[in-house]
Amino acid sequence: MPDLTAAQVVAALSAKSYQCSTDEAYETCSQGTTSVQVLIGNHPRPPVVSLQASGSPAEATTKLAEFAPQALELAHVNPRGQIVDWLTQQQGKTTAATTAGNWSVEFSTEAESEAPGAILTLTDKLCKANCGAE
Repeated sequence: MPDLTAAQVVAALSAKSYQCSTDEAYETCSQGTTSVQVLIGNHPRPPVVSLQASGSPAEATTKLAEFAPQALELAHVNPRGQIVDWLTQQQGKTTAATTAGNWSVEFSTEAESEAPGAILTLTDKLCKANCGAE
């Protein structure tokens, strides 16, 4: 699938009934207890795509693995199958990291915070400038 700009990713998520809003440098698109954050910018594809699910770490990790295939497809992330397979193997872990294609992939859970849950963050390894929130 061809790369999409951040605006195109947000449009694709909106078309699938995600509720999107801008929060400083990110566009956050939510659906129930899950959300996708996309770093805004004029890059050929978003430098950062973060998937989040709220709840206990175990519940949130399961939710994350359930909605990640569709979210990554809507964002045109490749190789999404490899990323999803890896994510399903992280159940019970609190942190993990890998590389898939041109993406650095990090998984983490939060248990002792105001917003417990699980987070999968993909960072574009090809991005050279303005690649993160300031």
